[in-house]
Amino acid sequence: MTDLLKRLCLLDGTSGDEGAVRELIISEIKDFCELKTDPLGNIIAFKKGKKPSAKRLMLDAHMDEVGLIITSVTHEGFLKFKTVGGIDTSALLFRCVRINRDITGVIGGKPIHLISAAERKKLPKCDSLYIDIGAQNREEALKSVCIGDCAIMESDFTLMGDKVISKALDDRIGCALLITLLKEESEFDFHASFSVQEEIGLRGAKTAAFGINPQCAIVLEATTAADIAGVAEENTVCKLGAGPAVSFMDRSTVYDRGFYNAALESGIDCQPKSAVAGGNNSGAVHLTREGVRTLAISVPCRYIHTACNMADIKDIENALKLCRFMLNGICGGEIE
Repeated sequence: MTDLLKRLCLLDGTSGDEGAVRELIISEIKDFCELKTDPLGNIIAFKKGKKPSAKRLMLDAHMDEVGLIITSVTHEGFLKFKTVGGIDTSALLFRCVRINRDITGVIGGKPIHLISAAERKKLPKCDSLYIDIGAQNREEALKSVCIGDCAIMESDFTLMGDKVISKALDDRIGCALLITLLKEESEFDFHASFSVQEEIGLRGAKTAAFGINPQCAIVLEATTAADIAGVAEENTVCKLGAGPAVSFMDRSTVYDRGFYNAALESGIDCQPKSAVAGGNNSGAVHLTREGVRTLAISVPCRYIHTACNMADIKDIENALKLCRFMLNGICGGEIE
């Protein structure tokens, strides 16, 4: 799965500009399931299993990643931008970025010898930053970019023992897991969505779930791990190497208690996500139509929403095992 994850992560897919990711996913799954693309750009798939399912189950992973969108070009040829999704300014300063998949720029700011002592004590405001593509003026810049073009933070894909470092592990990990499940033989029928625009408000999942009309759902995600220096034990949220995180509640969802308990009692390495914070596509899915019993299985990820996310390969493998377990238990009627 590591090669698949690498190919997914190195593609550009800012929210609303997921086309390259969508094309790769379709090429991977088209021979293993029925699929279509809906008007928003979600991939909607149906996997035929050996047996019909006791419940109409939907699995979801989002294709998009956080990024930037160009909003104006200055007289000097610098590109002004807004963030697409939640990105801290500290993750942007002096980063290389890629625009339209082939134009390189750098997020510029004042050099340190021009910054006052007072300015050094605080981060600059995001609105003061710009992208420098080396253009001499506005006219030259507009030959390469347009207002509304998207940009992502440049990143390599690096394996470091059991750890993987890359941009967009949120949520290309979920995409890789879902692709794997669709390509392998399944005991039961299930539905799947690779959704768009999660990072700007769970938009794709809302329409995908309405179309699928599931009774139950499993959302495959990556989530913040704060098991890093300077963070107290009670605030670590979840830890790399301890298995996928299973949520009981976040800011958009109270998760199905039966599914939550079944996951933790599965015998597969996993852990509770210990913070009631953030959210994911479950927030849209579980409120669809008459309501959907929902579980989130999330791979812990350090430095999320930066160019250098870090996850543990063992956690990814255990997330796949746990998803198989829950899929078969729900669809087989063993998990109530």
